[in-house]
Parts: sequence; structure tokens; C-alpha cells
Amino acid sequence: MRVGKNVELAGHNWRVAGIVKPGKLNRVFVDLRRLQFLTSNTGKVQLIYVKVDRAENIDAVIGGLRKLLVDYPIRSMDEYTALFTSSNIPALSRFTSVMVGIAIFIGFAVVCLSMYMAVLQRTREIGILKSLGASRWYVMNIVLREAVLLAMVGTVLGIGMSYGAKWLIQSLVPATFPPAVDPAWWPAAAVIALFGALLGALYPGLRAARMDPIEALSYE
Repeated sequence: MRVGKNVELAGHNWRVAGIVKPGKLNRVFVDLRRLQFLTSNTGKVQLIYVKVDRAENIDAVIGGLRKLLVDYPIRSMDEYTALFTSSNIPALSRFTSVMVGIAIFIGFAVVCLSMYMAVLQRTREIGILKSLGASRWYVMNIVLREAVLLAMVGTVLGIGMSYGAKWLIQSLVPATFPPAVDPAWWPAAAVIALFGALLGALYPGLRAARMDPIEALSYE
């Protein structure tokens, strides 16, 4: 985009009159009266921002506006941004649940495949352990502990990558609402990762525990 260029928005041609820095609580600014006419809302506005000279005066200004404009909702910026949560946006919580379920399924499949290949690659080692008297639970415990360790490392890396993604989004698209990484989700993420890892490693662990020592030692 550059000044003087035409752009089509909402079925109408607009001429770019200027470009502003990001962080102005909007992405596109148009003439108010023209927009009201095009949307059949002449003389009406949807939202008005009021800038206060000092932060300590916010409560007093809000109280005064609420007395003057009884029929209109008046909120502070903190209250307004708090409305954009998963519980207030329709279908977002359901979408989040579906995405978490898909993530658990993919994690289960990846861990199951990885641990299964690891068991196949260590067939002779497992045969040696069993020939030395290792019990089924001992062999299965080794596989499960490895899966838990991978899940813990993956959780830490995932949390670190979320901060990296947050920095990248804020750097590339600073005009959007800033993404938040809530530490309250960390325990849930760890539980999901451990559950998926244990579930995925269960079958490979059982297969390793049931191996016959003679067949395992003769495996190439």
C-alpha cells in the first residue's frame, strides 16, 4: 500500500490518503460520514474511545460518563479487552476443545510410532535384559520412563516456542491484540503431554515386555 493507491474494501473503491503507525486500535480508517452512508447508519456510531489525561482519573471519568449517559454501556479499556475471552466468543471454547483433542491424538500417534520403532531397534538389548532375569514390568518401565522424559522435554520446548511465537506475532503484526501466554495453562499442558506420551508408549511397552528372550537375541 502507498498513498494515492486505490484499494477495494467492502465492494467500494477507496483512495489511500495516508498511512499511520500500528497500534492505533484499528487497521483501516475511513471518512466517518461516508462509512455511515454506505452502511445505512447515518448519524450513528458504534464505539467511542475517550482518552484520559492521567490513569488515576479513569474511575472518576467513567463514573461521570455513566451518570450522563445512563442508557449506554461505558467500560474501561481493561474491561473492554476482557470481553474478548474464550468464554465470551461463541464456539471458540468448542474449537479449542477440538484442537486440544486433535493435538492429543497426534501426540499419541507420534509417540506410539516413535516408541514402537525404538523397541524394534533395541530388540537384542531387550533380549539380553530378559535373559539376565529382567521382569516384564522392568522392561515396560524402561519404555514408559523414556516416554515420560520425552514428554517433559517436549513440554518445556513447547512453552518456550509459544513465547517465541508471541514475539514473532508482535514483531510482524503489532496492530493485532497482543497474544498472551498464560502460565496457568502450563500444568494442563504438562498433563496432556504426559497422558499422550504414556498412552502412546503403552502398546510398544507391552510388546517389549512380552518378547521371548531367544527370539529377541536372534533378531537382526
